[in-house]
Formats: sequence, C-alpha cells, structure tokens
Amino acid sequence: MYSEDDLISRCLKNDPRAHEDFYKRFAPRMYGVCMRFAKNQMEADDLLQEGFIKVFSNLSSFRNEGSLEGWVRRTVVNTAINLYKKNIKHLKDIDIEQAEFVQFSEPNSLDKISVEELLGLVRELPTGYRVVFNLNVIEGYSHKEISQLLEISENTSKSQLSRARQALQKKL
Repeated sequence: MYSEDDLISRCLKNDPRAHEDFYKRFAPRMYGVCMRFAKNQMEADDLLQEGFIKVFSNLSSFRNEGSLEGWVRRTVVNTAINLYKKNIKHLKDIDIEQAEFVQFSEPNSLDKISVEELLGLVRELPTGYRVVFNLNVIEGYSHKEISQLLEISENTSKSQLSRARQALQKKL
C-alpha cells in the first residue's frame, strides 16, 4: 500500500493502477456518503461515479492541508449538492414559524432501530428534506452555510430540517 503523497503523485501522472488503488481506498466510505444523499442505490452509484470524476479531475488542487479523505468527502458532498441544485426546479420558501415540532412518543425508539434501517428512513425523505438533514445533522453544516450552498433562505433550511426530523419521528 502506498502513502497518500505517493498515491497522489502517481494519480497525477495518470497511472491507471494508482487510480484503481485510490478508488479502492476511498470508494467504500464515500459510497456511504452517497447513499445518504441518494434516493436509491442506482442514484448513489451515479453520484459516486460523478464524485470520483471530479476528485480525479481536481486532484492537482489538493494542497495537503488537512486529510485527503476529508478533501475527497467534501468533493463528493459538493457533487451531491450540485446534483440536487441541478435537479430541483422550485423550492418553496417556508417560514420556520410554520414548521411543527414533534416530540418522540417513546424516548428509546432509536434504541430499537439499526443503522441500516435509519439510513433507509433517511433515504425515503423527500429530496429537499434529505439533503438539508444530511448537510446539517451528518456533515455539520450550519443553516447559513446550507442556505448559501443550496441558494435557499436560512429559514427554508431550518424548516426543511424540522420537517425532515418530523417525518423521521413519525416513521420511528
């Protein structure tokens, strides 16, 4: 197994074996990211492919500031965001005051569900809810950052998250 610096160097020289090694090293973890953003496995496969095309196209811009995996992850997340923005025709602005908040009826309901089941429920969310939920809860973006990335208002981001949580709570 090659070091990251060596792997990057070989990829930049268009070594096909290095591209394969790079993909094998990062694809399994990035596929998990894609599955969270995608509605189904086929969409996740496409997203992973698009993400790695961008990774390999932009690898020369990696400045070795932070982890390579973090850079690859951010590239894949940005690919998901761009795909979302490309596919969304209209997003309605919903004021946060209109959102309803629901409490879990059973405090330990999360204890009874597997990670796979929870991810399946997240994949069932409407696209806008799913994207905002993933960006905020999983990736740690603020509502301000989400609003800038998705070109929506902060209140829409908050509302989408609230509705995503509400939908998940109902399913649980």
